[in-house]
Amino acid sequence: MTGPPPRADRIYLGWEYAELEPDPGPPPQRPALPGPEQLNPGWLAAQQREERRLSRPLRLGGGSGLGLAGLTTALGLLGVLNAGLTVAGLACFLLLAGWCARGLWHGRRELRALVAREEQRVARARAVQDRHWHGWQQEHGRRLRDWQARGRRFQDQPRWYGVALAADLDRVDVAGGTLAGWSALLTMLAGCRLAAGGEVTVLDLGAGAAAQDLLRAAASAGAGPLVWVLPADLPRFDLGRGLPVAALADVLAVAAAAGGDPASPPDPSGVAQDTAILERIAGVLRDQPSVAELVAGLRALAQVGDPHQDIRAGLLSEAQAESIAGLYGRAAAGQVTERALALEAQLRKLASLGTAPVRLPPSRLRVVAVDAAAGLAEAQTLGGYLAAALTCLLRGQPGPGPPWQHTVLVSGAETLRGDVLDRLAGACEATGTGLVLAYRSLPPHVRGRLGRGNAAVAFMRLGNADDARAASEQIGTEHRFVVAQLTDTVGSSVSDTTGQAYTSTVGTASSAALSRSASQSSGQSGGRGRSWAGPSPFAPRTASAHGETSYSATAGDSVSLTEGINRGTSWGQQTALAMGTNRALAQASQRSREFLVEQHELQQLPPSAVIVSYASPAGRRVVLADANPGILGLRTATLHTLDEVTRAAAASPGGMGAPGPVPSPAGPEPEPDLAPLPDPRPRWPNDPDH
Repeated sequence: MTGPPPRADRIYLGWEYAELEPDPGPPPQRPALPGPEQLNPGWLAAQQREERRLSRPLRLGGGSGLGLAGLTTALGLLGVLNAGLTVAGLACFLLLAGWCARGLWHGRRELRALVAREEQRVARARAVQDRHWHGWQQEHGRRLRDWQARGRRFQDQPRWYGVALAADLDRVDVAGGTLAGWSALLTMLAGCRLAAGGEVTVLDLGAGAAAQDLLRAAASAGAGPLVWVLPADLPRFDLGRGLPVAALADVLAVAAAAGGDPASPPDPSGVAQDTAILERIAGVLRDQPSVAELVAGLRALAQVGDPHQDIRAGLLSEAQAESIAGLYGRAAAGQVTERALALEAQLRKLASLGTAPVRLPPSRLRVVAVDAAAGLAEAQTLGGYLAAALTCLLRGQPGPGPPWQHTVLVSGAETLRGDVLDRLAGACEATGTGLVLAYRSLPPHVRGRLGRGNAAVAFMRLGNADDARAASEQIGTEHRFVVAQLTDTVGSSVSDTTGQAYTSTVGTASSAALSRSASQSSGQSGGRGRSWAGPSPFAPRTASAHGETSYSATAGDSVSLTEGINRGTSWGQQTALAMGTNRALAQASQRSREFLVEQHELQQLPPSAVIVSYASPAGRRVVLADANPGILGLRTATLHTLDEVTRAAAASPGGMGAPGPVPSPAGPEPEPDLAPLPDPRPRWPNDPDH
């Protein structure tokens, strides 16, 4: 990864693929060497033929003159002609032969002059050609160096830009998604928050171990995460312990109401009645009762079971059991008994909460998961309690902290009732706590809350046709996106790697530490008044308050996060494998396919693809991102956003996409290698492999 480490004022949801530097294309062709300029043999032969044709009468005339002169001389010697005629004829014929010979000589001299002029012209043309050839070579060398420089910029440019939202958002709603997609998004978002020095609490209510990759990455980076798997870890779970009686009664009443249908409308009067019953029972018990004691009081009020068992267990005394049984008169006995019986049926699942506390080291990553083996009613009650107790804990903070310094991620949030979601969102907004709600499906009570208020919405794969249609209408079908090849390749290879069960980190505490913590916290026999003296892992704290090592946003933290993702997660390993074995992913364009936001397209999105819709100063933006956290380890990835890089490139002197100046080496320029490249794909000398 290039660029800065994760910033504390950013919420990173994934990566956006773009190539700002254009592909330089094939290398410039080396100029072809033209044939050297020379005297044309055909022209020379034509001139010679023409000279012979023109000089033929002169040759004939000269030959005839010489023949007639010889004949005249012979006739004079024989006495046929007298001396006068012989001398006159000989003189005339010799004069004719001389005139013809002179004409032949002039013709040949003109031919030689013409050939000489042509040879001079050819020499001058050859000199000009040589000068042009050297100029073409220099120009080709400059073009080749420029092509190599543009090729290096094209190859080394970031191709994956961070999709980051400003921390002034209150919430991120994740609609849809598979277990693999949630694993990628949780690892990407929470990993960057941890690397920026924040704290992360994950409530996994979907029973799918979506935070498994996040835990591996954090463990590889040395973060030391804490994991509770409920209901097995309820005795060692302290969220909600130490709350005031009124707050604890409210939390338990909300948890009991969560066992119903999440889509049903809330019943404030029923919750109020349940809260009043629990407060009255707590008033009889006095001090700070535990959940087990309150459940025992509900049994005494509903007159179910054997009260002597609770007395022998030290949960109630005989006087308290009698007082609780007489809290309400006969007129209200039937209705109260029915409510108490319903409350006991729901809250008995939480009776073991905090009964065996153990001192835990501080950690900035906490994962609380509902076991897949838990029943439906038990899982809903546990989920409601977790959300309500965390809401109460957040409301008890002294004031709002830095935005998103503490981030709460809830997977499987569709299992929570609408009023519970509203209470949790309101508490997070009031305290500056970041909230991410991941919904596997979109029931009616979720659709009405999706993106409500100051929230961004992230749409992942929606297999249900109705959910996909509702999401496409909310996004807008006019948007066109391009899926990168890496998104398709890696997403398909890790789609079946999640779903493993969590391993509890608090349930493996040594028995010595457990017994020592229990003995220190037990003040009375039977567990009455038991409390944990140590700081709660969920309590707001600073790094220095408990001796925790500071984890500020530095380059070293980014490297640790990258190494943790590469070593510990299937996303990092599969991404490195794909980039190492698939040359097309490493060198060629990664554009895979285009699609419009339509129902069937949302049903077949790659697992790690996420369509982010959020408000920006320029209006609402819709971006397709890849939540694959393994991209963090690529050298072509940067956490700078595409808008930031685009604005910086537009403000630079060269403008966007303009090649920068090519530095000239010191001394004379070396002669470029003009040999043709054997591979038609661009290669740049001395460049490292992608």
